[in-house]
Amino acid sequence: MDQAQPIGRIDVISDVICPWCYIGKRQLERALDLLSAHHCNVAVAWHPFQLNPDMPAEGAERTSYRIAKFGSLERSRQLDQRITETAATVGLEFHLDRIKRTPNTVNAHRLIRFAGPRGLQDAVVEELFESYFCKGADIGDSTVLAGIAAEAGLDHDEALAMLAGDEGHREVLAGDQMARNAGIQGVPSFALQGHVLFSGAVPAEEMAQTFRRAWEILKDRAA
Repeated sequence: MDQAQPIGRIDVISDVICPWCYIGKRQLERALDLLSAHHCNVAVAWHPFQLNPDMPAEGAERTSYRIAKFGSLERSRQLDQRITETAATVGLEFHLDRIKRTPNTVNAHRLIRFAGPRGLQDAVVEELFESYFCKGADIGDSTVLAGIAAEAGLDHDEALAMLAGDEGHREVLAGDQMARNAGIQGVPSFALQGHVLFSGAVPAEEMAQTFRRAWEILKDRAA
């Protein structure tokens, strides 16, 4: 029987309020299944990016913010409808009308970072996405974030205490800046072994093919 061959680490640069990042996560999960079928193992790590780096710590009322950003409420609703329909194609049920605030996402990224050494990063990312896009939760609120942490398997009080301090704050901002310095302007972006390969919620088959092809190139270079 063939042994599974590791193909290193996939790094995902994303923001938790990016709907394409949630859609991209579903495509990535399908791509990982395809890679597994070809006896390829990968580790996945999530890294911060802020779509709104100048967002106040308390966030902003969503409707007025999006009117200012997109020019009209009608345009905002059209975009929401389009992304909701796209999300449905990968099995996600968005309820964007439930979202009342556009949050600052630094604390959400701190929580993702906190979950990393505990082996729960993917679970936390999933809970954050679902809470925001499907339930309309204010994921800029520390109490809400601690509840999300608990749902993902982290200790509620430990997460709340971490959020009350500044652990990971500098690292999240540095990670965001590192992504920008690397030329990343849109998310989700995907890297293999530190090499950025593509951005966007591309189809799973294309993802898997790109990862396999990139791994073969990297192996040849190392030979």
